[in-house]
Amino acid sequence: MTRYFLALLAASVLAPAAPAACAQLVNAPWPTSLSVAAREGLAANDARPPEPATIAGRRERAEAIQQEIGVPRLARYGVTMKEDVIAGVPVRIFLPARGAAKGPILLNLHGGGFLVDAGSISENAAVAALTGYRVVAVRYRLAPENPFPAGVDDAVAVYRALLQDHNPKAIGLYGTSAGAILSAELVARLRADKLPQPAALGFFSGAADLSAVGDSAALFADASGVDALARLYTGGRVLDDPLVSPQRGDLIGWPATLCLASTRDFLLSGTADFCRTIDAAGSPAKLVVFDGLPHAFWAYIDAPETDAAFAVMARFFVAHLGEGE
Repeated sequence: MTRYFLALLAASVLAPAAPAACAQLVNAPWPTSLSVAAREGLAANDARPPEPATIAGRRERAEAIQQEIGVPRLARYGVTMKEDVIAGVPVRIFLPARGAAKGPILLNLHGGGFLVDAGSISENAAVAALTGYRVVAVRYRLAPENPFPAGVDDAVAVYRALLQDHNPKAIGLYGTSAGAILSAELVARLRADKLPQPAALGFFSGAADLSAVGDSAALFADASGVDALARLYTGGRVLDDPLVSPQRGDLIGWPATLCLASTRDFLLSGTADFCRTIDAAGSPAKLVVFDGLPHAFWAYIDAPETDAAFAVMARFFVAHLGEGE
């Protein structure tokens, strides 16, 4: 498991990167089936210095990594990024070189363990370019200072603003890791508030039942640390509340959902379980799993596998969003 994302997961709760019983599995060499670029990128990522001791230091480091990885991606894909504020919430808006003047729009909730912004650039440049859609990345308030539902409240505010100019059939929503969790929580909140839901949800390396820790977390992370982070994020909220854990609620009529993970992802179980539950409710759901790769690899590794992951995401949104505003 890569040091960067496990450190984000465990740092605030002082959990070890992996329990001793899993150390041999977690530290197994990357499979030779991966591209050379993937293996080099993973090795470089694992060689990063340890996380700073403070939350402020971690956030500063995460932003530096976003600039380091994200800015070259903007250039590669010909995407323009603009800092803005919508409904009082800071956002980053991504404009592809082609399209985006009218038509569908995408709302992104970034990853980073609820503690830092680990994806508001790197998750979005390729998606904007490959779909030709504008992407609005919500820079929501972070835990632990702002526990649930602060991040969801920010996402609702931005989504309401988008509804003023867009048909919900032309709105897609997606997130990676903590952003996937928040994206599912946003849909649950919209449904509870009787607001129109987006046409499509991209649920990438997430979990939609925070009251349960899946098997993959025990294999590739510290399960107790995963649970502790969930409790830190929710601020004492009951974890089986469907607004916290949408998998526990009614999923009939849930939007079309793409679930994406990888075989060394500590949230593979959470991603697959949610996809299966959506399908059991009769709502459209598709699961795509990449072999031999770690949690949310597309957010921080440049490789052919990353290109393939972004292509899967883009095809999904183009297939499911309407063309009107």
